[in-house]
Amino acid sequence: MNMLEQLKRITTVVADSGDIEAIKLHKPIDATTNPSLILQAAKLPQYQYLIAKSISQGNDDIDDICDHLTVNFGCEILKCIPGRISSEIDARLSFDTQASIEKAQKIIALYAANDIDKSRVLVKLAATWQGIKAAEELEKQGIHCNLTLLFSMAQAVACAEANVTLISPFVGRILDWHVNKTGQQYQACDDPGVVSVKAIYHYYKQYDYKTEIMAASFRNIGEIIELAGCDLLTISPSLLTQLQETQGQLEHKLNAAVVNKRDVKTVIPLTFERYLWLLNEDAMASDKLSEGIRNFAKDQTILVEMIEQMCKG
Repeated sequence: MNMLEQLKRITTVVADSGDIEAIKLHKPIDATTNPSLILQAAKLPQYQYLIAKSISQGNDDIDDICDHLTVNFGCEILKCIPGRISSEIDARLSFDTQASIEKAQKIIALYAANDIDKSRVLVKLAATWQGIKAAEELEKQGIHCNLTLLFSMAQAVACAEANVTLISPFVGRILDWHVNKTGQQYQACDDPGVVSVKAIYHYYKQYDYKTEIMAASFRNIGEIIELAGCDLLTISPSLLTQLQETQGQLEHKLNAAVVNKRDVKTVIPLTFERYLWLLNEDAMASDKLSEGIRNFAKDQTILVEMIEQMCKG
């Protein structure tokens, strides 16, 4: 078997793309999207019908049109996969708990109007304190959440304590930061992003947290191979193709069965103040979280402007 076939035996493989045709090709269980991926897909001629459909549904309200577009892409993707779609809310709401809750509720309602049960949808929110608190409330309402732009143990612990369904630590972006700061080149085994995800994985399994870990944002297949056995891995179409074309024996690197359990009572719950302090002390996580929110918000703005021009035309 090739590497992708072997990986699918021990890890849930997720397609990190808004390109429906690429998802059909690689046959993942789940799929994830974000504002940047939706923007890329929306520029392709084969998906213009989804924009036209969203404009007709949005009643000249640009934000409403964008919400419909997110869901319309999600619905099309769900036709191609047996599992769940992760749909991200507007990054500009990352520091507003109540607005994030209301946007998530709207997204789920739009999926429901398309006969998609909420069990097949993960609402993606940035792992700010406000985003985590929004997810905590949404989970109580039966709306499952994927906390994204996650770069630190502090964020991971806060998410687990909030009982969120899933987190998405960004392996490649952690590597990018360290390479930029040090100029050092890393092997996959000592890649800072890989090391971070392994630490989170062992912490979660030691204390028996139910929150799933879906490593994301890979730069090469070496990172993916080092995290074989992680609960889920969300992988771009190009790297899925590389895995499919790579032969060799895949080692089961992460295995919950061999992690020693600990007394969960020894875990000290994170307060808001403690969370902020730990994030502040982690320069990489602070930088990448802020940068990620800015970039997603920028792409959301570009998408809004593109739709505005189409409405005028």
